[in-house]
Amino acid sequence: MKKRSHTCLLATTMASILLLMMVLYGSISSHQHQESTPFRHDYQLLGRPLFKLDISWPKYPELFRGAVFAVAVNHYGEVVYVAQRGDAVPKVLVFTTSGDFLMAWNTSTLEMPHGIFLADPESSNPTIWITDVGNGPYGHCVKQYSPSGNLLQVLGTPGTAGSRLSPLQFDQPAEVFVHGSGEIYLVDGDGGANNRLIKLSKDLEVLWVHGERGPGLAQFYIPHSVTVDGYQRVWVADRGNKRIQVFDAVTGDWLATWGSCFPEDAPYSVRLTPDKKYMVVVQLNVNRVSLLEAPPVGVVGQCKVVGMIRLPDDVKPHLVDVDQKTGALYVSEIGAGQAQKYVPIHQDGGAFY
Repeated sequence: MKKRSHTCLLATTMASILLLMMVLYGSISSHQHQESTPFRHDYQLLGRPLFKLDISWPKYPELFRGAVFAVAVNHYGEVVYVAQRGDAVPKVLVFTTSGDFLMAWNTSTLEMPHGIFLADPESSNPTIWITDVGNGPYGHCVKQYSPSGNLLQVLGTPGTAGSRLSPLQFDQPAEVFVHGSGEIYLVDGDGGANNRLIKLSKDLEVLWVHGERGPGLAQFYIPHSVTVDGYQRVWVADRGNKRIQVFDAVTGDWLATWGSCFPEDAPYSVRLTPDKKYMVVVQLNVNRVSLLEAPPVGVVGQCKVVGMIRLPDDVKPHLVDVDQKTGALYVSEIGAGQAQKYVPIHQDGGAFY
């Protein structure tokens, strides 16, 4: 009887040890997996769920070796350009929209890329525009590149911060938007002395400028991102003032301000979905990508949040771009050191875009 009890006790003890080892191994494996991919699966969809994370993009995320600041997508060529900073890292990585790696730009003409924009995506010669906020001999400029990374043109005075309009000078230019007409919109002042919104003609003549620092109408404090909608309205993420300002693209007249949607953190990036029904806004400090209703032609009205992607702490989303064919979002994440892709969730049997 004692021998049977001893045998049962031994078997029970061994089973308990085995179960404990399985639990510990599972916990360790799960922890190791989370450490190897800390941000790629942990996010929340709040409000109306319009997007979901594409965990397969890109196929080789280990290629991100710097701080990822910006992303631009060519919907026609199905190519994505990712700008990153860091020592001894390529400043631009190029992927397909399906996640394959194409090339890296090993150019020495970029110091600290901040914003990136792809112009003329449907032409035979699309170009990539990058703002450089570096303080070295190539900084404080806006640069135009070929798809393979050849420098084509420089706006500004390389290596010299300034506020002149003739010749053009910039002080940490944040972002550029090139309209289909060839007209260029620039927000100049990512923490530098300037706080300007500038419109240039396709021949690089200054058409109008707003350049005062302050909280008033048509004033800025760190204008950080710019986009233009289909109704000739310019939308600017006025980061330091925690608001979006809207202007007439033709005259430059101030039209409206959106501030009520940003009580916690400022808008860092503004883009529109292909149907122009939603404004995509990134907020870095609260780790959030918000979807706002974009007003049709007429009165701008008040902002309204309809959906939200809440990212893990310390991801620090910076700038966003939208695939104008599929509606997919590409988000650059400084804290996570990566770019991620979010694809539209189909609504009522069809895509919302």
